[in-house]
Amino acid sequence: MKHSYFINDRIRLRAMEPEDLELIYEMENDPQQWDISNFTVPYSRYVMKQYLENSQCDMFADKQLRMMIVRLEDGVAIGTIDITDFAPIHARGEVGIVIRKEFRGAGYAKDALTLLCEYAFDFLYLKQLIVHVATDNEASMRLFTSCGFVQCGLLKDWLFVEGCFKDVALLQRIRMN
Repeated sequence: MKHSYFINDRIRLRAMEPEDLELIYEMENDPQQWDISNFTVPYSRYVMKQYLENSQCDMFADKQLRMMIVRLEDGVAIGTIDITDFAPIHARGEVGIVIRKEFRGAGYAKDALTLLCEYAFDFLYLKQLIVHVATDNEASMRLFTSCGFVQCGLLKDWLFVEGCFKDVALLQRIRMN
């Protein structure tokens, strides 16, 4: 049995802690992230604090799982990774990942996604994970395809960003055993 699904030689994934409030608040309220979500107004600290306090950190209870991505060399939280829209009866969920700007391009997202996929498929026995990626988001397309996700659909004019509609690729990774 694998020692831990939540750590490799560079990062670890951990549950959210109360001290993560400011970082989560900052990331959720970054308007540059809103084009990949369905949220269009800022969260208050109060709402984010309630979210942290009320999360049971149980994917089956919450129907989602959010973990912090922490760099091992200095213990800094560099982002979050999620499974949302968890459907236990169908053994599937949707992946989301955000890396703080100053830590992008160093391979941390791939490390986190690899760990999350191992946990989802080998421990939780999910059948599949999906992700929606804007077709012009080359970095995210490379990330997910490098971790075994395959494009299975195209959603035309799916996102409205800065006055223009963008296409979104639907990518899927299916556990084969």
